[in-house]
Parts: sequence; C-alpha cells; structure tokens
Amino acid sequence: MVAKKIYVILQLMKIIDMNTEDLLNQIAFIKEIDKVKYIQRKTKLFNSDRCENDAEHSWHLALMAIVLAEHSNEPIDVLKVVKMVLIHDIVEIDAGDVFMYDTVKSHDNTDEERLAANRIFGLLPKKQAEDFITIWEEFEAGETNEAKFARSMDRLEPLLQNTSNNGGTWKEFDVKYNKVYEKKSVIKEGSASLWNYAEGLINESVEKGILKK
Repeated sequence: MVAKKIYVILQLMKIIDMNTEDLLNQIAFIKEIDKVKYIQRKTKLFNSDRCENDAEHSWHLALMAIVLAEHSNEPIDVLKVVKMVLIHDIVEIDAGDVFMYDTVKSHDNTDEERLAANRIFGLLPKKQAEDFITIWEEFEAGETNEAKFARSMDRLEPLLQNTSNNGGTWKEFDVKYNKVYEKKSVIKEGSASLWNYAEGLINESVEKGILKK
C-alpha cells in the first residue's frame, strides 16, 4: 500500500515537472514574439505619417476577419482565420519584413521564413509547435477557404491605408497600377464582394491621380 502511494506521488511529480517545462517553454515563446512589435512595415497607419508595425498589422487583420467574415465566398472557421492572421508574420522576427512591391526579393514564402517558423514556433511544447506551424503553412499555401479569406484581409488592409494617405507607399515607391491590381486581385479568392469594393478603390485612386497607370 505504501509502495503504491509512493508510486502515485512519483507519477504526479513527473506530470507536474512536465507541465512546468511546458509552461516555461510557452513563456519563452510569449517573450520572443514581443519582438513583432518592433518590426516596421512600409505602410503607414490610416491618415498618418507613422509606419505600422507587425503587431498592429496582425491585430487589425484579426478584427477585420471577425467583422467582415460574412463576406467570405465560402463558409469559414473564423477562429482559425484569426489564428492565421495573428501568427502569419511572426516569422519576420528572423526573416524581416519584405515589402509587397519589392523588385528584388520575392514577397512569397522563403527559405528564411521556413527556418524562422521552425525556430520560433519550436520554442513551444511539441504538439503546440506542430499546430502553429501547420496553421502558418496553411496560410502560406492559400488553398483552404480560411487561408483565402485570411490572405484577403492581408491584402485589403494596406490598400485601405494607402488610399487614406493620398497614395502612401504607392507614391513613395513609385508603384504602378498594374502591380497594385495584380497583388490585390488575391482578395477575390476569399471574397468577391470585398474585391468589388477594393477594385473600385483602385480605379478611384487612378482617377484621383494617387495611383499611376
């Protein structure tokens, strides 16, 4: 009887140790992702001269996904979309932010981002790390309904910002209509109605002279 009690106590101590280890790993991850707040994007806040950071961008996309979910082309798991947009740029802690209209480096998934995902998400307990990497990969692939809608949010927000800033980064980096139209057309894969709205803003920007053809 005594031996059995000792065995149970030892088993409980092992569980507590495992839980403590998981908690410490999760806290390490939480501390690491604070760096997202320091990653500056090229786009600026609405009606502002201050550049947005990655944390602000991700937060805004999450709220947009919740508010605009009804406009998705297909039924979606909104919580999954929120998870996607909240973690999609965490890899930029290591890989850095690549401007959507960069003419040298591709904005698409890179080897640097893959290494970053493995390192940063790898700080978490194994199962949680695997879940985060899977969600990140799904967003990058852009094939599921949730990923398509999440990517629509990611393309819509800077469009709204640039139109509020008299052309914003389009003017600053001499980005032309064709390139903007090409990049923003991804929106229609997640939401036809939001694309109709976005396309109208793009054409209106040309008429106003803040986007050149």
